[in-house]
Amino acid sequence: MTPGSGKPGTQALIGAFVLGGALLVLGTIILFGNFHVFTPTLRAAIVFQDSISGLAVGAPVNFRGVRVGSVQSISVQFDAQTKIAYIPVIVEIDLSKVIVTNRKRDDAADVTKVIPPSLRAELDMQSFVTGQSEIDLDFDSASPAELHPHITALPEIPTRQSTMEKVTEQLSKLPLKELTDDASATLKSLRALSEKFNASIPPLIESLRATSDRADDVIGNAGRSIAELQGRLDGTLAAVSRLAAIADLQISQRGGELRTVLMSTNQTVVQARDVLTDLRSFTAERGSDHANIDSALRDLATTAASLRGLANEVEHNPQLLLTGRRP
Repeated sequence: MTPGSGKPGTQALIGAFVLGGALLVLGTIILFGNFHVFTPTLRAAIVFQDSISGLAVGAPVNFRGVRVGSVQSISVQFDAQTKIAYIPVIVEIDLSKVIVTNRKRDDAADVTKVIPPSLRAELDMQSFVTGQSEIDLDFDSASPAELHPHITALPEIPTRQSTMEKVTEQLSKLPLKELTDDASATLKSLRALSEKFNASIPPLIESLRATSDRADDVIGNAGRSIAELQGRLDGTLAAVSRLAAIADLQISQRGGELRTVLMSTNQTVVQARDVLTDLRSFTAERGSDHANIDSALRDLATTAASLRGLANEVEHNPQLLLTGRRP
């Protein structure tokens, strides 16, 4: 059979099979590959100078937690004059997920004007387990915009420090050596103090124990002495009470006897006064005997009054025999 003698139907079938396979391969590439044939996208550059460990091609680009794109390529560019290495990361942003309202009609065709001037990019940890990183976008007008037109011709999104980078910078500024030296000196002081305590506390405990034992003995002796003294005081109080009762009885008895004596003495004084009165009638009015008798009568009268007063007071208060009259 000659090459041109094949059946037309067979050739058409083979051609259709080849075309279908090609379309299937193309559809698979478009479906599972990172291609956006019918989706408007924006390619932008993010230039890093520090390490981007954990960032790989295909890593997500998020805006406040919403995925708006992915990383397309990562490269390293070294400036021979400044001796600085730059890491431009090309990202592709899906514009269908970013709706810009109130945009000017003149800016509709220029996709580079979609990026706001205050938009910043930072590198954040995507997973602490796998160590993968991602790029987060957000507005931050306070962060200065550092652009690199000599690195890339694409629209550039300036970078800002991430939370981890800020923490690392703060830690790097800490005087770790001084803190370590101070901590070592503190530990040495604590160790020396602990050794002193270990050396001094046992004797102190023994001294406290001995003092406690002596205090217990003293307290025991004092308790016994107080008990004995209390017994003696009880006996003394009982004796004093009995003595007071006896004294009251005796004073009452002696008070009656003393009143009788005083009354008898008063009668004697009255009789003596009567005798002197009779004698006075026999003496001359101006004689010396008459004057003496008058003086004796006045003294007897005063004595009799005093004896009567003393007798009345003793009768009402026999304690005067012990305490006497108070001024």
